[in-house]
Amino acid sequence: MRGNWGAAFQIGAVYVGTVVGAGFATGKEIVEFFTQYGLYGFIGILVSGFLFIWLGTKIMIIANRIQASSYKEFNEYLFGKTAGMVVNILMLLVLVGVTSVMLSGAGAVFQEQLGLSYQLGTLLTMALTIFVLLFGVKGLFGVNMFVVPIMIFFSTVLAIEVFFTNPDEVFNWNTSTSESMRWIMTPFLYSAFNLAMAMAVLVPLAKDMKNEGILKWGGFIGGAGLCLILLTSHISLSALENVEVYEIPMAEVMKMFMPSFFWLYILVIYGEIFTSVIGNIFGLERQLKNIVRMPTIIIVIGILIIAYLISQLGYGSLISFLYPLFGYVSLVILILLLKPIKNLPKR
Repeated sequence: MRGNWGAAFQIGAVYVGTVVGAGFATGKEIVEFFTQYGLYGFIGILVSGFLFIWLGTKIMIIANRIQASSYKEFNEYLFGKTAGMVVNILMLLVLVGVTSVMLSGAGAVFQEQLGLSYQLGTLLTMALTIFVLLFGVKGLFGVNMFVVPIMIFFSTVLAIEVFFTNPDEVFNWNTSTSESMRWIMTPFLYSAFNLAMAMAVLVPLAKDMKNEGILKWGGFIGGAGLCLILLTSHISLSALENVEVYEIPMAEVMKMFMPSFFWLYILVIYGEIFTSVIGNIFGLERQLKNIVRMPTIIIVIGILIIAYLISQLGYGSLISFLYPLFGYVSLVILILLLKPIKNLPKR
């Protein structure tokens, strides 16, 4: 029984670690999709949390029952052979684009918060990614089991500190921007995009699990963890004036309310970005290995070089343009996931 719970927590940690990413960890993505909408953003987070729990679990159960080794087989099940091939190509491009955003986010942390070179941040992240992925799934689990609990702890503590220090500002959620009906779509776009990204990791992880209960609890733990981080980050970011102008707004909140922990928190943000990079590269490598017969290390280095070149466009520009676009692409996947699971016997 203890082993089952351990496996469920590992899956939940990888789920969280893959989704948090650069925009999530730095707060930029949360501002873009939720905080700018004030109270409506809070409602949107609750909707996203529900979708993360429900559909994240469903992805793993389907993957387990059809024995999909990568998102290629999963999408072919959802869309059929022909349409599935088109979606797989789109997802390949999206995953490379998102990995570029992660690398760019790492560079932004080094440049904006540490006063170091942007290039140093991206190149160091690439080197660490290659090292971790040499250990395969064990490396993926190990990094996430270390980083994710620390991330949840800091996110919660910071939100509590912000709430008790400045409660009026926290609940002074501006709703003027929210008169636009765009906020209604944001939780679905956000969830669709992040679930599509997580699919690259969750599908191969779920394949070899013999106990479906582990997948259900892993999905619940991961989805609930993501909802908690979103809520606590939203509370913290609500206290920051002109939150939209910062590349790494969560670091600014920490600097204001808990300055003694600032440098440690920067490491946590970097760790969150790093877990998403290795998750995306892991999923891409599994997919590409079915197409090109090359050693894992060559595939990983090739993906990183392409992502590095794209990352030179800059973090803020990439996240503002690519994330909403990818959200609309991923929305089709989310709609198909809403269908009931039919004719899929349990293992």
